[in-house]
Amino acid sequence: MPHRGLHYPIWFADQNWKKPDRGRYIDALAEHKPHMATVLDLEQWHQLDEVLSWAEEAARYVAVVLIIPKAFGIISELPRHIGSAEVRLGYSVPTKFGGTELPVWEFFGWPVHLLGGQPHQQMKLAHYMDVHSADSNYHHLMATRYNEFWMKGSWHELSAYGDHMRHDAIYRAFERSCANIVEAWLAL
Repeated sequence: MPHRGLHYPIWFADQNWKKPDRGRYIDALAEHKPHMATVLDLEQWHQLDEVLSWAEEAARYVAVVLIIPKAFGIISELPRHIGSAEVRLGYSVPTKFGGTELPVWEFFGWPVHLLGGQPHQQMKLAHYMDVHSADSNYHHLMATRYNEFWMKGSWHELSAYGDHMRHDAIYRAFERSCANIVEAWLAL
């Protein structure tokens, strides 16, 4: 039976970087046509041709292709456009799960998408990079695990604001984080 819930167009698509499945991923891009999508992480120089091949295929279905460079000195080899798609660099914000080890100055002069991390980490990086977009699920994690929301660079317990006993507390915490994050980005 088809899902009858709300449907919003996909804006950003990210492939499984631990177990990439190019065929399935490109098929999903062809079906959903998101605004932007990542391709295989560019971790080693020998992957350049393969990553650009993924990018060429993805560019048929998206407006922005995100290439995630992780090899030192490789950014200068990347094109600014592939077909009619803009190339944007993905910077994986360092966390305990991984991250980009390249220095931020290697990204100078490029539009950047920040992948993961906490909002205040991302906003700090925006002072050193030309950040055009960002994604994260950290505020979702903090809402669902701890009923906490992000405000002005730190996490706050919903209980301090009287909403912690509501049946929809996690949603209220998530909603507050989303509003506060947007407000903070607009203030930069």
